[in-house]
Amino acid sequence: MPLDRIPQDDNLAPVDEDHNALAAACEPGVALCTIVGIEGSFSRRLGAQLAVLPDGSTVGSLSDNCLEQQLAADCAGASGPFVFRYGRGSSLIDFRLPCGGGLDILIDPAPDRAACTAALEQLAQRKPTTLRLPENDHLTERHYIPALRLTAFGEGPELAALAAIADVAGIGVDAVDKSSMSLGRPSGRGAGDGWTACVLLFHDHEWEVALLEEALAGDAFYIGAQGGAQARSVRLEELQRRGADSEMLARIRSPIGTPRGSRTPQALALAVLAEITGEYERLRIPA
Repeated sequence: MPLDRIPQDDNLAPVDEDHNALAAACEPGVALCTIVGIEGSFSRRLGAQLAVLPDGSTVGSLSDNCLEQQLAADCAGASGPFVFRYGRGSSLIDFRLPCGGGLDILIDPAPDRAACTAALEQLAQRKPTTLRLPENDHLTERHYIPALRLTAFGEGPELAALAAIADVAGIGVDAVDKSSMSLGRPSGRGAGDGWTACVLLFHDHEWEVALLEEALAGDAFYIGAQGGAQARSVRLEELQRRGADSEMLARIRSPIGTPRGSRTPQALALAVLAEITGEYERLRIPA
């Protein structure tokens, strides 16, 4: 099964459709389709990818399944890589995209398997990577970033709700309950890389300072902690007393969530994940 090639770190299983398509493309007989041009509006970004397996099934998604079926048929008859226009301006007069726009899609029936595997291995090591595409007039390289990862510390229903919703959303999540930690000590799990978000969900705020110091020592793109105005003020004063400068303190988000003011664990979890995923999307290098 091609998706078994996606490496899993620390028992986390992040889901990224383009990573899945890349993993499938490592296998013989699998074609790789890449959006290299967009005219008008479209629901996927430039560089989005879809893998077509020998039996015509697909890994990833680009549209409403009609496009996937058409791509599977076109891959079956392809002898080499080529770019084809779908939707507006296409020679396929009987095929239209729901958005009314046009897509230029690079169809590669036999992508460079070694290059795909090398790119996948880089992602497994939490490193950004690039896949050179077959020569075309639109897009020469496909850039990838590691999958979003979430480390959450806390207690009670807020932590449970965040972990559950993140898991359903396919986000690799490491949820750490305070019962497994020692007060005043770092966890050993909070200094994330540049594609990791760190969230603190405590009611007992004395647990936070050591964990925030640990997070600030890493490269996490998002560091957030819940708490009211008084808790936020005490937290920042203590971190400053312990040597954190203004640049470090500015990395800490509080209050957290978009929109603000959630009053239930589920609403807070959704708001926090909305904020985190929005920030993560901005990290993506243009395709």
